[in-house]
Amino acid sequence: MNPFELKPKNIEETYVDIKNLSSKPYNKNSTDPYTKLRVILANGAEFEQVWFGHQLSRRTSDNELRRQVAAIRRSEQQQQKRISSLKPINESILEHTIGYEMLAVDLTIALAKHEENEVVQKALNFALLEDFDHLYRYANLLEEDKGIKAEKLVGKYVEIMPGRPTISEHRHPHDDIRNHITDKDSLLTKLNVGIITAAEQQTMNYYMNNAIFYDNEMGRKLYSEIAMIEEQHVTQYGGLMNTKTTWLECLLMHEYTECYLYYSNYETETDERIKALWEELFEQEVAHLHKAANLLQEYDNKQWEQIIPDGTFPELLKLTPDKEYLRGVIKDSVYLTADKEDYIEAKRLGEDSDFYKFQQIFIKKDADVPSHKVIKNHIAQKGEDYRYQKGEHPTDELNDRKEDNTSVGRITGISDKNND
Repeated sequence: MNPFELKPKNIEETYVDIKNLSSKPYNKNSTDPYTKLRVILANGAEFEQVWFGHQLSRRTSDNELRRQVAAIRRSEQQQQKRISSLKPINESILEHTIGYEMLAVDLTIALAKHEENEVVQKALNFALLEDFDHLYRYANLLEEDKGIKAEKLVGKYVEIMPGRPTISEHRHPHDDIRNHITDKDSLLTKLNVGIITAAEQQTMNYYMNNAIFYDNEMGRKLYSEIAMIEEQHVTQYGGLMNTKTTWLECLLMHEYTECYLYYSNYETETDERIKALWEELFEQEVAHLHKAANLLQEYDNKQWEQIIPDGTFPELLKLTPDKEYLRGVIKDSVYLTADKEDYIEAKRLGEDSDFYKFQQIFIKKDADVPSHKVIKNHIAQKGEDYRYQKGEHPTDELNDRKEDNTSVGRITGISDKNND
C-alpha cells in the first residue's frame, strides 16, 4: 500500500456534520482488549497531530499557510472526537488506564522486535519495563479499590507482575536525553519513533488531566507519580526524533504516520463496525497527506519523494501478545538505569551520580512513594500483592509477593537509607 498513489478527497469532503461527531461506544465487557488498544493508540496520534498543527501555525507569519493547516487540523479534531467517544461511559478512569498501560507494553514490544536502530531499540526496551511495572501498580489499585482483577481487562494476553520498580524510575532530567535519528534511518524507524512518542505523550496527558478526578487520595497520588515518569518517557522518545527536518517535512511525516496507523488498524481489526471507522479515517488521512505534500512543494520547493523516497508502507503494525519477549527483557535489563545517553546497572553508580542526587531530592522516605505504598496496602489487606503471571518471575528479587522490592534498579544503599 502506497497512500501517495491513491486519489485523495478534498479536505472539506472529510468534514462530518455534528450528528456524526460522536461514535457508538464499544461494549467494555465483550470488546477484545486489542480493539480498545487501537482506539487509545489512534486517539494519541490525533492529539499529537492537532498540537503539532497548532505549533506549526504559531511559528509562521504566512496566513495562507495557517489557513491550510487549520483546515487539516479541523478534520483531525473531528477524527479525535469520533475516536475518543468509542470509550463507553461505564468504563472507569482506572479501567481505561489498564488499557493505556497494556498498550504501552504490547506496542513497545511490537516496535522493538522489528527495530533496526540500536539506539531506538534500547530506548524502547528500557522504558518497556517501566510501563510494565505501572500496569502492575495500577492493577493492584484496581483490585484494592474496585475488587476487579485486571487480568479480565487485559484478556490474559499480558502478564501482570513487577517490572523495574517505579520507585527506581525517578531519574535526573539530564539522564532522559537520547541521541536522535537522522535522514539515513529507515522509514520504519522514523515511523516507530513518531508512533511511540505520540502514544507515550497521550499517556502522560491522560494522567496529568485525570489524576485529580480519581476518587481517593491514594489513586490521585499514584497517577501523579506515574505521570512524572511519563514525562521522562516523552522526553526520551521525543529526543529520538530527527532534529534536522523542517516544519512542513514534519507535517508530511505526521500525516504519513497516521495513514500507516489507520491502515494497520484496519487490517488487524476484528470488530467490523470499528473496522469500518478505521477505513473511513484512513481515507481522510490520505487527503491530509496529499495536502501536506502540496504544501511541502509550494513552500519548501521539495517533492514528497525527497522525504519519503518509497511511499509504500513497511510491515504493518500488529499488536499481539509476546510474554516471552517481555520476560527476556526483564531478565536482561531490569537492573538498568540511565546515565546521560547510556544505560548502566544502577549499582555501578556512586553518590556523585545525577541519579543518586535526584533520588535523594525526590524521595526522602520510601514509605512516601505512592507506587510503593499501593502495594504495601494491598499486601496488608489481602496478604499478598495482586499478580497474573505464568511461572516464576524472571528476577528472583521480584518473586516475593508479601513484600514490595524497592532496591532493584536503584543504587545500593538508597533503599536502606530511606527504609519504611
